[in-house]
Amino acid sequence: MNAAQTNNTATATHLLSTCPFGTFFGISQKIFDDVWQKLKDPATDAVAYVSMEIGADPDVFHPVKTYMETHGFTESSDQRVSALLKRYLKGPRKIPNYSGGLGVLAGDTLKSFADLRIPVVAVSLLYREGYFSQIVDSKIGQIDHATRWTPEETPTLFQLKDPVNPDQPLTIAIPFFNGQHHPTLIPARVWMKMEINDLLDYFVPQFLIDYSLPDAPPWVTESAHQLYNAKSTVIKANQRRMLGAAILPLLEALNFSIDTIHLNEQHGVTVTLHLIFQELQSALGPSFQDTMTDAEIIAAANRVANKIVYTIHTPVKAGHDRFDRDLYATISHRAFQRILNLFAQDEEFSHEYNFTAMAMRLNRAINSVSRLHRDVTKKQFPDFAEKIKAITNGVHHLTWISDNRRRCFDPIPSLSNWRKDPGCFARLTKEDVPLLMEPLRSAWDADNRQLLQFVNSMLKSHREQMLETWIDPPNHLSHLPESDWLQPGVFTIGFARRFSTYKRADLIFDDIPRLAEILVNNNWPVHFLFAGKAHPADEPGKSVLKLILDNQEELYLRSKGLGKLVFITGYDMQVAKLMVAGVHAWLNNPKRPLEASGTSGMKAALNGVPNISIMDGWWVEGYHQGQTGWKFGFEGPVEQADLSEAPESLLYTEDADDFYRLLPKVLEMFYQKPDLYMQRAINNLRLNVPIFNTHRMAAEYVKQYRLQLDPDIHRAVDRFHGLYHSEHKVI
Repeated sequence: MNAAQTNNTATATHLLSTCPFGTFFGISQKIFDDVWQKLKDPATDAVAYVSMEIGADPDVFHPVKTYMETHGFTESSDQRVSALLKRYLKGPRKIPNYSGGLGVLAGDTLKSFADLRIPVVAVSLLYREGYFSQIVDSKIGQIDHATRWTPEETPTLFQLKDPVNPDQPLTIAIPFFNGQHHPTLIPARVWMKMEINDLLDYFVPQFLIDYSLPDAPPWVTESAHQLYNAKSTVIKANQRRMLGAAILPLLEALNFSIDTIHLNEQHGVTVTLHLIFQELQSALGPSFQDTMTDAEIIAAANRVANKIVYTIHTPVKAGHDRFDRDLYATISHRAFQRILNLFAQDEEFSHEYNFTAMAMRLNRAINSVSRLHRDVTKKQFPDFAEKIKAITNGVHHLTWISDNRRRCFDPIPSLSNWRKDPGCFARLTKEDVPLLMEPLRSAWDADNRQLLQFVNSMLKSHREQMLETWIDPPNHLSHLPESDWLQPGVFTIGFARRFSTYKRADLIFDDIPRLAEILVNNNWPVHFLFAGKAHPADEPGKSVLKLILDNQEELYLRSKGLGKLVFITGYDMQVAKLMVAGVHAWLNNPKRPLEASGTSGMKAALNGVPNISIMDGWWVEGYHQGQTGWKFGFEGPVEQADLSEAPESLLYTEDADDFYRLLPKVLEMFYQKPDLYMQRAINNLRLNVPIFNTHRMAAEYVKQYRLQLDPDIHRAVDRFHGLYHSEHKVI
């Protein structure tokens, strides 16, 4: 072995770390010990971040893999390291425990916590079938099937070991009251994903509770397999309580000291029931269930509320968990029901428990995910209006800025520190613009070619698949010669998100003859790239997806081949990263004001890509009087807003008509005034990157947590907090 190989082996071995719960890879022993001990130290203000889904695929952000590739680590004489190198460099990279924006936001948030060195642990569930996988047939539409993945082979995931019996997995006992006085203890195992920062000098442990054990009762296994399983309301309720009930046993098993529990949506709110039980037992003794009064329950709940921070993500009614009281009586405890009767009452449906209402009542702080969403949430929950604040979402800039864009930022003097400080984009000067303009244009062209190559490969794959299976290609272009497929340099609009009726994916195709006329009269070719999934139980959402498929041929023929609409199947984080960098504009057209935030548009903006959007969610803050993109559609005040998703209330004709008036202006600028178009791209970097990043968002959360931090961490948090205050703009 030569000197270089010896050094590589030593360095790779240095990334091994151990503790009583196992052996891990990606960070030094010293860093591991420092983080672990802080989380155990009662003197540390630490946070448990709880989310039903967390999107953190290591195929879009992989600092350990990048480090190994940079240093040429491919093998090692240490068998443990050699196996891990193979796993990190060649193993499957999907962790499909997310469905969309909520989960991806959670993953981005944890990455920024790691970058800022904030003491946080995350808690979620491990789903052996992940979220559903999507096949699309042009005649049938979306076809759902189970996702198959192997946590044991996935890099960055480690199953915790039993400290007493290191050869055995750690198993924790989680209490469930199924209409009984005494709990049934359900065993679960624990996986840890280390969310390691870009410098490999800090990590946030992300714990995934795995209920899929051989002897688990059927109601557990049925609920544990797939995220947002919608086969029955009971399964839905069980998933929520499986998350909430696991938090305290997990923290106790790890001996972590946690002062704040952050509920990323209300899915894990049943943790408050267990915390209230603890408070009542401490105050009243072991027989508290027989003696507790409503006043004592309320007092205990108030003490628990001081530990809870709650982020609400949607104004849409379907996003608020409600469960029939009679149903919940069969899966809970009589004392739990007394607590629920006090805090989960539903003002509209007296026979149901409303878990969003309970999360609203039991916390010390509530935040929405944009300013407009704050105003809508106050309208929906007027009793809590004074407490509801805005913390506008962001995205993790190191995850979503493309490699081509990264290379063009590095030589710009004012952007020399952009990886650590996304706020530096606000310091772009007039002198920087000429230095940035052409490299950015070249990077954009390269990202566009990469995206179109991916799409054309998909079209070819679907055509070949048709000969082998019964699946009919979902895209009209698959049936045409390859010379008619997508070409670089053609204006490309991207749209990718969950297919739900209020998001109106088919809005711009409301009048295809008019849309085609715009393209034909000016000889403007346009690619329309659409992607996303409809929830398996959302039949109206699936119908909208099917309409996208049905519009392809008509648009192509009426526009004489100038308008090419393609549906990209199997949308995931990797596809998202290609799209947000490779398109020329990002489209978002929900019914205002039902889009709470809309982080996909932020990802595009961080690559300089302008948005064409309804004035909803984050775009109200990111529009900057037209400097960063375009707006269209209804823009009425929240007080007059109609929050209904009924088809007759979705304003298709009015908002589509406004889009058709706007589109020629956008296309004229792109094709005839490219320097003006590039100026909008640079404006996005200058105005939106400093705001819509999760470093700033995490800093606002830290202020809400009221954490006492080390002085150097505190200074960094203050710097990012100074970039933008979601309640009141400061830039």
